[in-house]
Amino acid sequence: MPATAASPAASTEAPRRTVHVDVAGRPYDIEIGPGLLREAGARVAALRPGARVAIVTDANVAAVHLATVEASLSAAGIENVAVVVAPGEKTKSYKGLEQVVEALIGARIERRDLVLALGGGVVGDLSGFAAAVLRRGVDVVQAPTTLLSQVDSSVGGKTGINSPQGKNLVGAFHQPVLVLADTAALDTLPAREVKAGYAEVVKYGLLGDAAFFDTLEKDWPGVIGGGPERIFAVAKSCEAKAAIVARDEKETGDRALLNLGHTFGHALEAGAGFSDRLLHGEAVSIGMALAFAFSRRLGLCPGQDVGRVERHLEAVGLPTRIADVPGELPDTDGLMRLIAQDKKVSRGALTFILVRGIGDAFVAKDVDGAEVRAFLDEVR
Repeated sequence: MPATAASPAASTEAPRRTVHVDVAGRPYDIEIGPGLLREAGARVAALRPGARVAIVTDANVAAVHLATVEASLSAAGIENVAVVVAPGEKTKSYKGLEQVVEALIGARIERRDLVLALGGGVVGDLSGFAAAVLRRGVDVVQAPTTLLSQVDSSVGGKTGINSPQGKNLVGAFHQPVLVLADTAALDTLPAREVKAGYAEVVKYGLLGDAAFFDTLEKDWPGVIGGGPERIFAVAKSCEAKAAIVARDEKETGDRALLNLGHTFGHALEAGAGFSDRLLHGEAVSIGMALAFAFSRRLGLCPGQDVGRVERHLEAVGLPTRIADVPGELPDTDGLMRLIAQDKKVSRGALTFILVRGIGDAFVAKDVDGAEVRAFLDEVR
């Protein structure tokens, strides 16, 4: 069973948490707390004695955290090499994948070795996919350094890259063997990055845990600013995702609930050219607000819940409207084409994660495209 996150007050006594992900045949632990990057060597040595490690990171993260991880691995007697890629969503591409895979081959990383993904969601997704295809599968340790990656992308084994036609359309399920979520690393992030990651924290309350959303409404400044509220929120989010992944590893059922806000959000990301104009978490924030508003339009969700969600996201400083995205975006026809490329589309039928209220999301299949189009025309 996954570990149960303590209340924020109890977290001051024992700041670290372990959440177990019980995936059939490939269970692993998520370690959560400050200082874990300094312990990477000891953790890897205990997990895989004799393995060599390739650290994949981006230039921004390397400047802050790479030396710490290299020193930790070297102190544990672990031979290591670093592969540094350019920061940003555009690195999650065929070209970025080629760069990483060829560097790993050049470094003679073998099946018994490890890839250590050091960074945010882009690095985690790219590194995990590279590990999945290298020599038909090399194990990966995720060391997420952003709030978004700690609560979402580093957990559950989804890896991949973007296509010019849409986000995350090329990839593989490749579970990590360990996740080291060093919460102290979040203190080095710009406020915008932390707020973007917070959108994925809110998601867990909105999709299935109204009481968690209640807590976040009170405690969000502590989650954003650091402290016991942050560790509690990361652990609670990881518990929620671990439970869903254990039931549905490859998204044939209710794992799709984790995509609340993502169908609209991914279309907006692609429409913004996967650029810094719109971070992933910001796109998810808008997408969740749109999912609630669309559910209200369909007569599924009460208006007071829609307003409550919008007010909370705006209080944190997150966008909630398409008009909040700077610069030009595709028109409604263009957004509909991008939505039609969503991974949840099945034989042309649109699938959305809709809500009956806060904490009550469900998978809606065969959603009427005309309804979606009319809704987008209204809210643009």
